[in-house]
Amino acid sequence: MTVLVISNQKGGVGKTTTAISLGAALVEHGERVLIVDLDPQANATSGLGISKAPPNPIYGLILKERPIEDSIVQTALAGLDIVPSGPDMAGAEVELVPLMAREYRLRHALRSARQYDTVLVDCPPSLGLLTINALTAGDSVINSIELKYGQARISTHICHC
Repeated sequence: MTVLVISNQKGGVGKTTTAISLGAALVEHGERVLIVDLDPQANATSGLGISKAPPNPIYGLILKERPIEDSIVQTALAGLDIVPSGPDMAGAEVELVPLMAREYRLRHALRSARQYDTVLVDCPPSLGLLTINALTAGDSVINSIELKYGQARISTHICHC
């Protein structure tokens, strides 16, 4: 299993679009893909047609250490599943502070998701504890960047951890 983290501290640069599009493309090539939506805005969740009404599985997975098997929701595209997020994740940053091994919670949770070839983690637009959880769980980071009309070059950054 490969864990790819899609991250940037700025919002509106295509993190969620990258996660959903890359996930669908990998499924088309025969892979089983899990998207983990860590963003409280839950755009990957709603973009895949899943309700972002609380309670959200990612909250229980990260903060309550519920099994990942109980957190996975199938999408309309066979082979592409998601751990949905929602507004209840807005307080997760604060709730993680006093917890033991707070920066490794996602990493430990993903250990039992071995039925997937690739896990794509859609991060919030910040460098808080949720993003740190994603970075410690990841094998590589895709830094999604905003391209503006008139830019002379296109840049993609992939960092292998």
